Amino acid sequence: MDIITKLAMLPLQTYNLNEFWKPKSSSVNDAKFFVIGIVSLVVLLIIFNLLRNKLKIPALSGTGTSGLKSPRRYSLRAFRQITRNLGMNREQVKMLDLVMRCDGVTDPLKSVMSPDLLDKHFKRAYTLLEHSAVSKDELADKLSVLFAIRNIIETSSGTTTTTSTRQIPQNSAAVLTINDVNYPIRVISSKGDALVVENPLGKTGEPLRVPKGCKVTLAFFTKSSKGFSVDSRVMGTTETVNGPVLQLVHSGQIKKLSSRRYRRRQTVISTGFYFVQVQDAIRKKDRKLVVDKRRFTGNILDISIGGCSMKTNTPVSPSQKIKIEFTREDQSIVAALGEVLRTDRSGMSTILHVRFLKVPRRSLNSINAMVYEYSKD
Repeated sequence: MDIITKLAMLPLQTYNLNEFWKPKSSSVNDAKFFVIGIVSLVVLLIIFNLLRNKLKIPALSGTGTSGLKSPRRYSLRAFRQITRNLGMNREQVKMLDLVMRCDGVTDPLKSVMSPDLLDKHFKRAYTLLEHSAVSKDELADKLSVLFAIRNIIETSSGTTTTTSTRQIPQNSAAVLTINDVNYPIRVISSKGDALVVENPLGKTGEPLRVPKGCKVTLAFFTKSSKGFSVDSRVMGTTETVNGPVLQLVHSGQIKKLSSRRYRRRQTVISTGFYFVQVQDAIRKKDRKLVVDKRRFTGNILDISIGGCSMKTNTPVSPSQKIKIEFTREDQSIVAALGEVLRTDRSGMSTILHVRFLKVPRRSLNSINAMVYEYSKD
């Protein structure tokens, strides 16, 4: 009789308990050990279930660990689509993958579409790279890739929704054009019935007298370097504790300017600069740049990896090449070779609009870190 038949007939059999434990025959001993095994197995299963419920251990599926819960990962399909659309190379794809993973991103598309979320992820990755790099050269290489990705995403981002002068942030840098003359100013307030801006200074350094009703044009840039301009007129002049201000008429007819290629940050950085001359040579590649030993000073008003605006009392002509150099709080030196594109008068000072021609890799990383506010200035 096979084992299945024995198990089926076992409940129908009766035993004298006193006789059951006596080893009268091999069949009785077999039945006895079989029952003991069944009872032991049932007891073990009961104990296991009790422990599992108490400790909340998930049930296992097969011999693997597929039943164990793992951290949720972002959609690889969406991630690959994003990198393809942005035209990233293999090194950049690996770095963006690190950025997403180190901050636990589950929706890469949502992060890419949100500048605030994106900067949160990149700032965390920036800090991680700073603490994990084994050498300065390795750190410079990795940060160069990190910021290349951030700038790729920045330049491919969607349009800005600025539709009214009431949306201009307080203390934003702007340019006020009066009678075809540009004056660098700041927007003091966009709330209320009037747009309040600084009163520009004339050539003598005194506040410019702008008559009521005078037509002006205001140009400004958002944080993401999207440029806009608006035509307005002067409502009047008001005195404040910081001097006179102009009140301009609000407008909802905003015109979009050509977008800047890189994000630009408003700041004030004390800097030095040197005139650079190009030595003539028969062949263009043999020309040498000679840096003048005289050092002039100024203040950088805004900066990007593509260039900067600088205020100085030193007269400088357009097309002049200059070497700009300043020291950061960590005592690192940022240097760049630039060319003055144009100049604007601001009272007794001159505003230089400089395009960078050559920036060393470490200086480029430092400027990027400042612009995206991943580190202290």
